[in-house]
Amino acid sequence: MSQEEHGQELAQVASRYAKRNQAHSEDRYSLLRPEVWQMLQERQRAMLRLLALRPGQPADWRLTEVGCGAGGNLLEMLRLGLRPEHLTGIELLPERLNLARPLLPAALQLHLGDASVAPVPAASQDFVLQSTVFSSLLNDGVQQAVAAAMWRWLKPGGAVLWYDFIVDNPRNPDVRGVPLRRVRELFPDARLRSQRLTLAPPLARWVCNKIHPAAYSLFNSLPLLRSHVLCLIEKP
Repeated sequence: MSQEEHGQELAQVASRYAKRNQAHSEDRYSLLRPEVWQMLQERQRAMLRLLALRPGQPADWRLTEVGCGAGGNLLEMLRLGLRPEHLTGIELLPERLNLARPLLPAALQLHLGDASVAPVPAASQDFVLQSTVFSSLLNDGVQQAVAAAMWRWLKPGGAVLWYDFIVDNPRNPDVRGVPLRRVRELFPDARLRSQRLTLAPPLARWVCNKIHPAAYSLFNSLPLLRSHVLCLIEKP
């Protein structure tokens, strides 16, 4: 795809995020909501189990996050023991990066703009993290460009940590599911391990608010009701 088409798609991503923020209050994503903290804690447990099996120690790992938003995932990595100077965040939207900067140590690098051209050295990262970024990239060429950059940044033996939708949301045309076959297309040389997580958010909100927060685990025990996957995408 041309640079112009690439730039147009990124502008549309920013527009879709702005529209989404207008449509939904921040309260919808508050950690005080029972469905939100249960989804978050489920993902955290699964990711920690994966990381516990990786070689080395957190203090030595280098990690870049694509689409770091307001910095929540980077804060998790700091709590895990990664050093600020070994962490990098990349964010397309300036208003979100402005929220992240005061929360994060000065030694942690933050870059604004297109991840596919971010100044991350090749073969320098132990991990590259993306969480619900690719489902917002509706253009296959942009997905491919960002995935190629992520793969280039990884050291041999490094891994992409991937968490995203696998199914379309018929009520939200601004996102699309990224099934496992597409993940394999984006990273054809990788060894891929995946697990299905997260009760579909519309259902999770209904269950926790109309039945009881404890019912989240009951419904989530049915794999077909889970809408996301967590993948470890390893570079040989």
